[in-house]
Amino acid sequence: MSQWKLIKLNFRCNSVHFGELGIGMEETSDRIHSDTLFSAWVSTYARLFGKVAVEELLKQFQAEVEPLFRLSSTFIYRRVEGKTIYYLPRPFKRPMNYPEDDFEFAKEYKKLNYLPLEVWQRWYQGEGWKDSDVKELEAKAKKGDKIDGELTKAGTFDYGESVKKSKVPKIAVDRITRATNLYHTAFVQYQENAGLYFLVEFSNPEFENTFLTVLNFLGDEGIGGERSSGAGQFEVKLSELTPEWEKIVKFDKGNFHSLISLFWEESLSNEFLANTSYELLRRGGWISASPSGSQRRRKSVQMFAEGSVFPIKPMGKLADVTPDKNFKERYHSVYRSGISLSLPIKV
Repeated sequence: MSQWKLIKLNFRCNSVHFGELGIGMEETSDRIHSDTLFSAWVSTYARLFGKVAVEELLKQFQAEVEPLFRLSSTFIYRRVEGKTIYYLPRPFKRPMNYPEDDFEFAKEYKKLNYLPLEVWQRWYQGEGWKDSDVKELEAKAKKGDKIDGELTKAGTFDYGESVKKSKVPKIAVDRITRATNLYHTAFVQYQENAGLYFLVEFSNPEFENTFLTVLNFLGDEGIGGERSSGAGQFEVKLSELTPEWEKIVKFDKGNFHSLISLFWEESLSNEFLANTSYELLRRGGWISASPSGSQRRRKSVQMFAEGSVFPIKPMGKLADVTPDKNFKERYHSVYRSGISLSLPIKV
């Protein structure tokens, strides 16, 4: 039987830089996608246990059996007055009882890319939409004000208060001419009461200790860009699921599944894609071959984004993004994780 755990990443006010494909150093994301988290973890595992061990590990993720673990992407959490608010991506389908006439508040609703756990559960597993939700969103749309309602009390409109973005000027020096060039790098800093969390589902609970050992080592090294400047270091805190989380992951009345990770498979049936609501992300980037340090661009791949909704539970696979055959023969294969994690919803 699988076992779910919640893991918080506390960056202790350290700055982070999470780059995205097509975004320069002047921009940064405020969270980490599941494929990046998986890659960082596997790279750390390789440094700790060696090439043979990591190759054996990856074979288990490629076999036609349940993988050792499934990772969600990271999302923001924040503590307010002794209560922890966890944000989840809003599914790309409307909640139960959503009104047909949404002209007055549709734009405000679409701004809610992330929902507090309390609101997410009510909208997509519980009683659904309320008339009071309409009143709150209409007030927000007309005046930009927050009224004292359930959405406001849950922290629905306070997602952006968890992070602070800044740009730091830097100088690049040409190795040959010694000419200088000014550029800026964007950083994110989480407020003292905020950080990132993710969910992990272990098919083999005995692997939990190994997983945490590698993750703690990764925390000391840091994740993301600009690590040589001290960015991206974090502390790990493992938590058992609260009763609220247990209710969500074990919900048995759903008719769809909403992604909380990225998802990829080489081919999907028409039955699987019927009545889906999704968004695609192009995932690419650079790879540094070990031990030479040779850098090459990985093959890019389209993945389904967090919040995508499917009528059949998505499973996912590793995508082979090795630059070319010569790279594979000289160094190693390169993979990007499309192994998915989803939550059941009722829409």
